[in-house]
Amino acid sequence: MSAAEVLATLQGRGETLAVAESLTGGLLAAEFVAVPGASVVFRGGMVAYATDLKAALLDVPPPLLNSHGPVDPSVAAAMAAGARERCDADWAAATTGVAGPDPQGGQPVGRVYVAVAGPLPEHAAVRELTLPGDRSEVRAGAVEAAVTLLAEVLATTITLR
Repeated sequence: MSAAEVLATLQGRGETLAVAESLTGGLLAAEFVAVPGASVVFRGGMVAYATDLKAALLDVPPPLLNSHGPVDPSVAAAMAAGARERCDADWAAATTGVAGPDPQGGQPVGRVYVAVAGPLPEHAAVRELTLPGDRSEVRAGAVEAAVTLLAEVLATTITLR
């Protein structure tokens, strides 16, 4: 499912979307806002590239960041939940990872976590990826993976409004 199809699904359900991004640096938001009429569904997002901003802007618990670092499945989940809450959206998707060229915090280049948070706790999902390629390919793959994960979770839920 494409970003346009995700937005159409959400619009049909009367639901909204936000994003939280680290390694993708705004590419995920750009993927959604490139779709004409996105403003009906897309509320906004945050690029929290620096680790401290993940805590300050997205309410990722500092102890979690201190113990696991910014590239972690629990951090991705917390980023999605934080974006959902901060942007007052029904759904949120998040990306965190290492785009390269060098490993970071013991994580290899290409290690990416994408996450989704929805209106109910059972709507939360996280996926770990090891993406091949250079920096731009890893970032593009992370965007694609986040859109795919969101589409998969939406396909298993019912309209909440």
